[in-house]
Amino acid sequence: MLQKLNRLLSASDFFGNKFIRVILLSSLFLQTGVWVRNFAVLLFVMEMTNNDTVAVSLLYVAEYAPIFIFSVIGGTFADRWRPKRTMIWCDMLSALSLLAILAALLAGSWQAVFFTTLLSAILSQFSQPSGMKLFKQHVPEAQIQTGMAMYQTLISTFMIIGPVIGTFVFSAYGIHVSLVVVAVAFVLSAVTLLLLPADKPRDAASAPEPFWTELRGGFQYVLQHQVLRLLFIAFGLGGLAVGIIQPLGIFIVVKQLSLDKEYYQWFASTNVVATIAGGLLVVGISRRVSAQKILAIGNLVSAFSVIGIGVSTYLYVSLAMQFIRGFVLPFIQVGINSIVMKTTNEAYVGRVNGTFGPIFMGSMVLMTMLSGWASSFVPLAVIFLISGLLFVIATAVISLMFRHTLAVSAPTVDTQAAANSEALS
Repeated sequence: MLQKLNRLLSASDFFGNKFIRVILLSSLFLQTGVWVRNFAVLLFVMEMTNNDTVAVSLLYVAEYAPIFIFSVIGGTFADRWRPKRTMIWCDMLSALSLLAILAALLAGSWQAVFFTTLLSAILSQFSQPSGMKLFKQHVPEAQIQTGMAMYQTLISTFMIIGPVIGTFVFSAYGIHVSLVVVAVAFVLSAVTLLLLPADKPRDAASAPEPFWTELRGGFQYVLQHQVLRLLFIAFGLGGLAVGIIQPLGIFIVVKQLSLDKEYYQWFASTNVVATIAGGLLVVGISRRVSAQKILAIGNLVSAFSVIGIGVSTYLYVSLAMQFIRGFVLPFIQVGINSIVMKTTNEAYVGRVNGTFGPIFMGSMVLMTMLSGWASSFVPLAVIFLISGLLFVIATAVISLMFRHTLAVSAPTVDTQAAANSEALS
């Protein structure tokens, strides 16, 4: 009885935090806009190009290329600028750019839709680390893992309902109305963010360091603190593990299970449903289990499930392994974000987040490019076994964190000067 009362009081404290309520509502509007945009633009491009694969590939380039180019830059500016103002301006600029592109469409230039994805992806590299910085400022450490788990569950839920909403809006109303809906969603997100507490005023005594000095300071901060350094290595290994099997799921269905390619939809659906279920579990256990253990569990179980998918020749066994893999995905995401938030000095939150993005995406893309070539002469089971072993190695790296207490890492002598410029007026 006492435990139930404590859980109720804990939940009341969590949702009593105004920042939590506002940021989740803003994310609800933002995710609605993102998914309507993604599917409306995708379906429109396929319609205009008669299902041209090159055109569709360019959309994905527009979505992921900014991560390499702007992630570290956006993270550095997130530490220099006021985070609330940055997020609001990013949402408003996204909405305004959509209206400008809509005008170009009405003028007959349909290719302008490619810029909707590109511009939003660039702006998100400035907005996302700013959101993490606000999280650090306004959420007590005891609630960080729960907050990350709630946010991840919201993202996972939109993985199911997002494609449905996006497809419906485009099919019913067309690209013009779809872009207006997206712009309105971004504006609502920006308006919601106005309810957040005001940004902390910048210390007038601290002069901003040169941009490149601060950017370099972010890398130094990660490399000079053991927990972040271990997490950086594990994150890169995770990218390699995911990338090597990323494009091969369909071939598990066709070659390994000898089924029609249409069966792949059941694997995708199983993965998404499992991710939501796993996210709900993480919300429940996040206050009782350390972030290091949550991350280690996610990686170790991923290793088991990936190897199981690679060796299974039975549909229901493969689906069960796919469910397990999706179930522990939130463990990995929540574990990583929680460790970063708990160990990073507030002045470095943007740069640390900006540093981690490219290492995962870069390693994943590298292995994705190699996996198609390797699968032509290496059995699928071997490739999935390699992926599983990479997850095991990542787990071993994570286990080295167990002896460390998660606490904010102070800036070193080399990087202390860069910490003085937390925000620009």
